[in-house]
Amino acid sequence: MPAYRTVNLSDAALKSLVGVAIAGGAVLPLAPSLAQAASVRKEFVIEAPPEFVWDALRDFGALHTRLARGFVSNTRIDGDARLVSFVNGLEAREVLVDLDDERMRLVYSAIGGRLTAHSASAQLYPESPGRTRFVWTADFLPNELEPVISSMMDDGVAAMKKTLEEDAAKR
Repeated sequence: MPAYRTVNLSDAALKSLVGVAIAGGAVLPLAPSLAQAASVRKEFVIEAPPEFVWDALRDFGALHTRLARGFVSNTRIDGDARLVSFVNGLEAREVLVDLDDERMRLVYSAIGGRLTAHSASAQLYPESPGRTRFVWTADFLPNELEPVISSMMDDGVAAMKKTLEEDAAKR
């Protein structure tokens, strides 16, 4: 049976904690929490088989050619990150966090720039024969960037749907 103990913290101390974990009875501070972060989720269906869509999504360095033409103008691998140039002139440095072939799920994090925290995932689900449900989620701080990021993700969804469906039709 785990040992429990009461921890008394002042209001000031509580307000300063953005995330805590209980480990062996101790209260440990975590990295800044995404509990109050903006969260944007886009879900859409692509008229292409999941394996075809996954092959393009998992190609981390080919956003501009295989996944989102017209949204991303260039992608370049730089060490453990990809440098993404968007058609609107913005740039991002993104690090691959996880690539799960079995679950068809990719997780990445944008680092630097105006974001102080960022985590995003894209996961695919078989919809019906020849169709794929694509779920793209981004959690980030500062949450004031939500309108900008949501709008960019809308543009990304349109580009991915167009790119993947056009490429699937050529097969």
